[in-house]
Amino acid sequence: MTALPEGKLDALLTRHAAVEAELSRQMAPEAFVKLSREFAEIDPVVAKIKAYREVAGQLAELEAMIADPATDSAMREMADDERHALSDQRERIVQELRVSLLPKDAMDERNVIIEIRAGTGGDEASLFAGDLFRMYERFAARQGWATEIISTNEGTKGGFKEIVAEIRGRGPFATLKFESGVHRVQRVPDTETQGRVHTSAATVAVLPEVEEVDIQIKDDDLKIDTMRSGGAGGQHVNKTESAIRITHMPSGIVVVVQEERSQHKNRAKAMAMLRAKLYDAEKTKRDSARAATRKDQIGSGDRSERIRTYNFPQGRVTDHRINLTLYNLPKVMEGEALGEIIDALVTEHQAELLAAEGV
Repeated sequence: MTALPEGKLDALLTRHAAVEAELSRQMAPEAFVKLSREFAEIDPVVAKIKAYREVAGQLAELEAMIADPATDSAMREMADDERHALSDQRERIVQELRVSLLPKDAMDERNVIIEIRAGTGGDEASLFAGDLFRMYERFAARQGWATEIISTNEGTKGGFKEIVAEIRGRGPFATLKFESGVHRVQRVPDTETQGRVHTSAATVAVLPEVEEVDIQIKDDDLKIDTMRSGGAGGQHVNKTESAIRITHMPSGIVVVVQEERSQHKNRAKAMAMLRAKLYDAEKTKRDSARAATRKDQIGSGDRSERIRTYNFPQGRVTDHRINLTLYNLPKVMEGEALGEIIDALVTEHQAELLAAEGV
């Protein structure tokens, strides 16, 4: 195993001390928020660096004691036992540090826009899309995140032909970004009289929330239409033209938002969706070019890739990218055990990054 980059560790310790000192001074609120975020990000890494160096120092002392001819045999044996334990501890810390020092995705801390679309399977696919949305909504609630629906197109027998929602909190994109792809369900629909298992699918897209500074959109490239809100609703529906449809003419991307009664709010949400889609389109191009030169399976985010199967008769969930099968489907759908799958995906992705860096 290659050595840790000691120079980089020193630089992090220096930066940590500088940020900590800065935070104790008076400053503008925006600067304070920015520095606080940086401190929160590097503080756990610095704690690992300090632990690593403390253990390394203790090991050096033990090595010296063992090598000293004046050390009696009983003391040398005790020191040798302690050395083995400390060596194991050091290796654990080193591995944790290697992961902590991996290049971060610039979007990891962003909120996400999640789109779920019913695929093959008709009404059953729409019902499954609804089940997936509720799974993510429950999982988000367990993380302390907030979920807000941006737009919906309901199925004829329940569920959704399409649903778009925003998930806000700390680091949702880092956690949910590997959920993009085709999700397949195998179960007996309620309308099935013969008890036959049907296969349906839904596509999930997880997009980071993109700010105006991240991507520039020219006003001349936009066609903006206002419409009356449609779908189920109450007394306010169809009385005002509050729904917004924005077409980005160069790319052909169209977004529609009609959940709010305020045209201004719908327009702001539509622009947020458009920025996310344009950023994702550019990222997909870059990822495709990179994938041509090296394998990057977990992080590919390929929307057409079948990533997971939910088999209700057998009560199992299989993630095909890492050949992981769990026999606790009800808990996964409740959002309770989804974290087990996500943790395994993150671990595999980290292993890929470490292998790519040759460590």
